[in-house]
Amino acid sequence: MKDSKANRVPSWNLAKEVMSRGARIYPLEDLNTLYECVQCGTCVGSCPSGRRTALRIRSMIRGIQMGYREEVLDTNDLWSCTTCYTCQERCPRDVRVTEIVKIVRNIAFEEGRAKERHLVVANNFIKTGHTIPLNEEGKKTRVKLGLSPVPPTSLLFPEALAEIQEIMRTDGFYNKVIRDKK
Repeated sequence: MKDSKANRVPSWNLAKEVMSRGARIYPLEDLNTLYECVQCGTCVGSCPSGRRTALRIRSMIRGIQMGYREEVLDTNDLWSCTTCYTCQERCPRDVRVTEIVKIVRNIAFEEGRAKERHLVVANNFIKTGHTIPLNEEGKKTRVKLGLSPVPPTSLLFPEALAEIQEIMRTDGFYNKVIRDKK
């Protein structure tokens, strides 16, 4: 029989893990806002991604608060957020929603829970320095707009791409993507 959320005892373990992991990058006072969410729904009503997907950021924040680790880390919603910051900008309690989503994504990624389509994007980044590869159609469009066919990025500067790839190898990102692609 499936576990009923109604019968669970709330746990702050996931919230504490988010705080602990996030403290490496973000000020703790920003992360403490996780506890301030009152489930008003402003984030849901503001979310451009939520208009076209099942993303309900309020539910994700509540899941973190309640300690529903598996549900939060395994949901497709986690990967539907575009990190546009609209929810965070409009939140009346100043909850750092976008930073929290990024931290939870990192936890999911480190545990091998990234979705296939995101691994494809990560692989593109490893290979080219871009998340979306530039194809012939893209080059033609650039020329029509009066731009050079190839932008002045890692596509034109292989030494820059080599530096990016070295950083990804050094920090373990490369191996995590390769591991998850197998």
